[in-house]
Amino acid sequence: ILLTHEDLADRRRYLNARSTLMTLLGLSVIPIINENDTVTTDEIKVGDNDTLGALVTNLIEADVLVLLTDQQGLHTGDPRKDAAATLLRRGRAGDAALEAIAGGAGSQHGQGGMLTKVLAAKRAARSGASTVIADGREPDVLTRLAAGEVIGTELIAEAMTLAARKQWLANHVRVEGRLTLDPGAVRALTREGKSLLPIGVSACHGRFERGEIVGCFDIDGREIARGLINYSVSETQRILGKPSSEIESTLGYVDERELIHRDNLVLL
Repeated sequence: ILLTHEDLADRRRYLNARSTLMTLLGLSVIPIINENDTVTTDEIKVGDNDTLGALVTNLIEADVLVLLTDQQGLHTGDPRKDAAATLLRRGRAGDAALEAIAGGAGSQHGQGGMLTKVLAAKRAARSGASTVIADGREPDVLTRLAAGEVIGTELIAEAMTLAARKQWLANHVRVEGRLTLDPGAVRALTREGKSLLPIGVSACHGRFERGEIVGCFDIDGREIARGLINYSVSETQRILGKPSSEIESTLGYVDERELIHRDNLVLL
């Protein structure tokens, strides 16, 4: 089965892909999935199989994502350069410390490297899946893992998972628009669970229409959330930095008080 980022970005195609995969699994068929490189461009491609594996894990709500590499698993350093590096047997998916460790340890094959595997584990955890990073050269590695044997590194998902709709929002590898939020808006979203209002946005970039997905970034350029925006880019540029009470006087109409309602927003 060949998938593209657009298959996962469009809600209808996303659900169709899920239905197809679940039907095949129900028939005891193991799908072989790859990105459809012949029709993708750099702007819309998923990019690597670690990320694609995590996206499919979310899509079908699998229990475990297994990422095979040419290393034993995630080490405390690059084992090819640091003789003191030791194998990490267990960790928490989404732990920023693991991302820092993985940044210097890459596989000699493929584009991914260890960092993309750790980031894929973080993505897979959104649907409650744990991730195992193991050496693909181990004999019968998949059978042994399925039997419960501990091999490589296991990254455990948090107990709380995202609802299916918010998984879909989070799983867009790329978004066309981006909003820069002031510290107050970042705090309102991340700590208080509020909607995003125009007054908290200092800049917007890209091209987007009402109902499309945009990324929300702090002033340091870190993406903190994604959501379905209620106004187009031209409308957003006119109302950003203003209180919601001024939307109607600025645009001549008001669709929503919020740029992104909290029900249509997911934190990353």
